[in-house]
Amino acid sequence: MIRATMMAGAALALAACTPNGGGTASAGSEAAAAAGETIRFATDRCFGTCPVYSVTVRPDGTGTFEGEQFTAVTGARDFTLTPAQYSAFADRLAAFRPEERERRVEPGSPLCPDHATDMSSVDVTWSGGAGGTRHLHQYLGCVGEDDRDTRTALRTAPELLPIAAFLGERPAGR
Repeated sequence: MIRATMMAGAALALAACTPNGGGTASAGSEAAAAAGETIRFATDRCFGTCPVYSVTVRPDGTGTFEGEQFTAVTGARDFTLTPAQYSAFADRLAAFRPEERERRVEPGSPLCPDHATDMSSVDVTWSGGAGGTRHLHQYLGCVGEDDRDTRTALRTAPELLPIAAFLGERPAGR
């Protein structure tokens, strides 16, 4: 029993050493955490070596990474994250959470009149919160000033989570 308690304490101490990616909790992310909101972030294929994976984070500090293609690991890997990491990730994505149930920004839609080809897309699903399930599908090849800011925020959001070892080294811009 003493050994189990010591091991649990050591695990908590190690978890506290995980970088938190900067950022502070906002009222929005604290409300999401309090409401038990789960966030699933998934990438899709491109014409090239874009990483294809999904990552699901929960406000209780648990997460699951599922590598599919062009990642350092394939298959499911569980991880833990700090409240600060959850909040930073939720905050980064909060501006893109649609008010409507689903928002699709993709070639052929009025929200993406001009676009580059062969790019990846990102799907973000917020679920379990008081606001109901919300889904964003964002093609990363949409061209425009607002789209550039969106692409940057969505591409860098996973950097706020302790999943770098699962993704592996990526060339700049991927």
